[in-house]
Amino acid sequence: MNNKLVEFNKDQKTTEMPKFRAGDVVKVFRKIIEGGKERIQVFEGMIIAIKGAQSSSSMITVRKVSNGFGVEIVVPVQSPNIEKIELLKRAKTRSSKLYYVRERSAKSLKMKFTDAASLAKSEKKAPVELVAELEAESVAAEAVIEKPKATKKVKKEEKVA
Repeated sequence: MNNKLVEFNKDQKTTEMPKFRAGDVVKVFRKIIEGGKERIQVFEGMIIAIKGAQSSSSMITVRKVSNGFGVEIVVPVQSPNIEKIELLKRAKTRSSKLYYVRERSAKSLKMKFTDAASLAKSEKKAPVELVAELEAESVAAEAVIEKPKATKKVKKEEKVA
C-alpha cells in the first residue's frame, strides 16, 4: 500500500527539482501577479525544514535575515507559481529540522558551506573514477604512515651498534 502511494506521488510531480537538505542555501524564483502585471521575485535564504519529502506536494521552509528581521517563507516545491529553485551552497548539518536557527545569529551558527559548483563537479564523476581516486588516496596515506616507522627502526639499530 505504502509503495503504491509513493509511486503515485512520484508520478504527480510536474518538474524535476534537485535533492534539497536542511542547511542548503537556495534562491527561490516566485511568480508574483500585481494588478495585471506578472514579475519574478527572488528570495535567497537557508532551508530550515522540509515537510512531506516523499509526497507530491513537498514544502520547504526558507529563512533569511532582512534589515535585522528574520523572514521565512513556506514554499510548495511543485507549485506552478515557483519558476525555479537554485541551489547555491550546502552545509553539513546533523538534524533535519533547523528551527534553532531562529534564536541564533548568523555568525554564531558557524556552518561550513560548500559551493554548489564544486558539488556539481563531484557528482559528475563516474562511480568507478571515485573508487579509483579513493583507493589512490588510501595507498598514499599508508605510504606516509610507513615512512616514519622505517626511519625510527634505523635509528635504534645505530644506537645498539
